[in-house]
Amino acid sequence: MSDMSSFIASPWGAALAIAAMTLVTFLCRIGGVVLMSHVRITPRVERGLRALPGSIILATILPVALDNGWPAIVALGAAIAVMATTRIDLLGLAAGLGTLSIIRALL
Repeated sequence: MSDMSSFIASPWGAALAIAAMTLVTFLCRIGGVVLMSHVRITPRVERGLRALPGSIILATILPVALDNGWPAIVALGAAIAVMATTRIDLLGLAAGLGTLSIIRALL
């Protein structure tokens, strides 16, 4: 084994990888702050920023739900309905998971 591969396989290699990932994460986060400090916040930009978390969640979850068929789509609909009416995230999560569990138990 060469010196570089033995270093990478050692605990120091893992520590270096974690430190590098920490640095990259920090730079990404601070980069967003620096970039947004140069953007004028108009009402239109503010509406877009307020909608962004929901859009990210939908873009992440919807393909998974579509791949898993109608039971996942029904469970996602139940979770959205409960969260929209109660505004309690954990209750929506429980409704979605409970709905999916019931559907899968019946099939």
